[in-house]
Amino acid sequence: MRTTYVRQAPPRRGVRSWWGKAWLRAAEEAAYSEAELKPGRVLARRGEVGGITVDAGALLAAVRDGDDAWTVEVAVPVLDETGHAAFLEAVAAESGRIPELFAGNLPHELVEHAEEVGVELLPYGGELASTCTCPHYLDPCAHAVAVLLQTGWLVDADPLVLLAVRGVSRDDLLTARPVPPPAAEAAGPGVLDLADDVEVAVDAALRARQLLDELDD
Repeated sequence: MRTTYVRQAPPRRGVRSWWGKAWLRAAEEAAYSEAELKPGRVLARRGEVGGITVDAGALLAAVRDGDDAWTVEVAVPVLDETGHAAFLEAVAAESGRIPELFAGNLPHELVEHAEEVGVELLPYGGELASTCTCPHYLDPCAHAVAVLLQTGWLVDADPLVLLAVRGVSRDDLLTARPVPPPAAEAAGPGVLDLADDVEVAVDAALRARQLLDELDD
């Protein structure tokens, strides 16, 4: 679902979450050189980026630079159908993961679990393609860098922003179904213990029968 976030102010304590820092690293990797990265940081910190619209696979924002205003669009690959399903299975594999996501935490083990099934949730610099109405010929320009940096602030505050741009909605998370446990686990430890006890009892009975047969001989 498309969501527009109001103009951002720099986080007072900086970006603190590991996933927010990962996004910022990707944004910095995307920059061609310091010539784009440095002014992009200045624009972001000055609050020159307008409201950022987040949609599946896309970011959109206007950036003011002096007397001019430019429109930036950023494309981020969404998870394909297989990756989307695999990620939701990873989310549902542990009962506490969905509440943690809605509480503003992205469990590191969830991301590792997703990577194990072939899903890369966190982007890298080469994935972040942008266009801007300014005359700059490099991708990303300073305006796009500013948008990427401020998006990092949004991701830091709420990891659901990261999921949204990757194509995973809140509704997707709410409908994710837990993976049923194997039959043995579903039976519960009490049933397994009982089976062990029966096996021991049968073995003892056979040994006793053998001993009685020997005494009779």
